Amino acid sequence: MPDAHPTPRLNPVLLLLTVLLALSLAGLGFVSHAPNRLVSGEAMPLAGLLHATGWLRLLPLAGLAGLACVPPRRAASLAALLLAEVLLFTLTQQAGLTAQALSGGEESIARTSLGGGYWAAAALCLLIGADAVTHITAQRGLRLLLGAQMVLPVAALLVSGRLDALSLMQEYANREEVFNDALWQHLGLLGGTLLPSLLIGLPLGVLCYRSARWRAPLFPLLNIIQTIPSIALFGLLLAPLAGLAAAWPWLAHLGISGIGTAPAIIALVLYSLLPLVRSVVAGLASVPAHVQEAARGMGMTRGQLFRQVQLPLALPVILSGVRVVAVQTVGLAMVAALIGAGGFGAIMFQGLLSSALDLVLLGVIPVVLMAVVIDGLFTFLVSVLEPPRR
Repeated sequence: MPDAHPTPRLNPVLLLLTVLLALSLAGLGFVSHAPNRLVSGEAMPLAGLLHATGWLRLLPLAGLAGLACVPPRRAASLAALLLAEVLLFTLTQQAGLTAQALSGGEESIARTSLGGGYWAAAALCLLIGADAVTHITAQRGLRLLLGAQMVLPVAALLVSGRLDALSLMQEYANREEVFNDALWQHLGLLGGTLLPSLLIGLPLGVLCYRSARWRAPLFPLLNIIQTIPSIALFGLLLAPLAGLAAAWPWLAHLGISGIGTAPAIIALVLYSLLPLVRSVVAGLASVPAHVQEAARGMGMTRGQLFRQVQLPLALPVILSGVRVVAVQTVGLAMVAALIGAGGFGAIMFQGLLSSALDLVLLGVIPVVLMAVVIDGLFTFLVSVLEPPRR
């Protein structure tokens, strides 16, 4: 009798990603070299940068092409993960060496930036690694660790200073103090949003779960708030907060005014309420009825039932909602720079106004990394709290 689920003879996902990776390296500029930071650079393909032995750096690409022609079993997937990691490292190293060769000395203002070919290849290497991890293990925690270790060799290059000649790192060196201030401001916006969101959203979620009369008007209201564009919501808060600060000057001394951190945090909290309240309601509703009946049969009061049964079982779903709120806040805080809240958005908008792409990336890349790290930490925590699947 033929097998109902035959093993595939090749790995179509790996094959597609490998083809796209090869096309990116062959058809897009690997780096861009310009006489200064404000002039559009000249794209330089990877083929023109590799010397006789430099082509050895692309051997992992050939290995990935070979692995794409075999079934995606665990051993082959582990090899694909390692090859993608090595290729990401060698491509980053090549970019750093190219920037050093084109630097022109300490007095030169020439800039070498990472091109579209590098960014596309790096993203595809990470996608190949992510796909390989899904075939290696089913455990979420182990998947996160395997995926995170892919960037460790690149982080080692960064720490060693071998990438300092790149324009992005030069922008960081020129604005290190501004960058550090932006980091703390962004983290302050995140923490200042999560704490009041939890203090408001958790009780509202419990109230909506227990009372349909409250749930009926509250969810439409939160939906309306969620549909308001972020810039519009920031603008709507300017006038009332400015009026409050003018009427009671002591509020201005506390930092509450029409611009700055206060309207940013208020708007971010309002945006966070819908996913948080929904996750609380969904988590409490997911607690099996027979478990609650058993707890009541043991003589538990309503408060004991909530604290000892409902809340622990609903916690993974609630944390999933908090994860959505945290990642959403990291992204929306970029827009809050338009009303003087600071953070990495200020660096990004400064780069946009001065047409400096690397300055834009200096503000964008940390936010992307922050969102990925926060998402990974919450995903790992949820995987630990979830009951094992049978």
